[in-house]
Amino acid sequence: MQKKRTLWEKIDGRSSCGPLRHCRLRCHARRLALSHWLHREPAPPKSIDSGAIGPVLASIVIDVLLIGVFAIQHSVMARQGFKRWWTRIVPASVERSTYVLFASFALLLLYWQWQPIPTPVWTVNHPVAAGAIDAVFWLGWVVLVVSTFLLNHFELFGLSQVFMHLFGKQPPEAKFRTPLLYRYVRHPIYLGILLAVWATPAMTVGHLVYSLGITAYILIGIQLEEHDLIQQFGNRYRRYRRHAAMLVPLSCRSFAASQDADI
Repeated sequence: MQKKRTLWEKIDGRSSCGPLRHCRLRCHARRLALSHWLHREPAPPKSIDSGAIGPVLASIVIDVLLIGVFAIQHSVMARQGFKRWWTRIVPASVERSTYVLFASFALLLLYWQWQPIPTPVWTVNHPVAAGAIDAVFWLGWVVLVVSTFLLNHFELFGLSQVFMHLFGKQPPEAKFRTPLLYRYVRHPIYLGILLAVWATPAMTVGHLVYSLGITAYILIGIQLEEHDLIQQFGNRYRRYRRHAAMLVPLSCRSFAASQDADI
């Protein structure tokens, strides 16, 4: 008599890889929704400044809590200690996919419950200046997407791990690489996000709260992430930190000039 498989065994098996294939689509949808939510042009059904307006203090508290949920989910589930515990519950091949899934839920919660505070902070009316700011906004998204492909776009979303398991292959050992943008900036994905959240010709209090919250999350998250990378790659990553800027390339130096660069 065949043993009945558990839910996660079914997810890990061939017959149920279909839902995991949609992780990549969900991530692209998250990016597209976030870009419209921040940019507000053309007007989406829900934007960062749309919806019922409540008391300012209560709205700030709710918005900060929503950002906190998003940040905690991203940071905690990305830590090695959590991954070791989590893979006792789910198969290792779907660990990254479940991370993406919960990240999508956290972002959807933020979209749904965000409290708008449309009081203007700054407004740029000159068409050339406003156009330049919009160009920086879209440049941020280009930097973000390109940076994911420079590493491993499909592994980032958990697809490579699932398909390797389906075909009976072992995931390759993590390799330290610094392609293109990564030679100059250690975290180009975060750089792209910061460009996107700050570059707006019409900054409101609600948008400012979001930008400040995401910036704080990124700066804290970088410290946690680099702690893990130093433990994983040791002195090689320490040398990389000395050659490449964290977010903004303020000098002409690059990690490519070092003998440690791996293109």
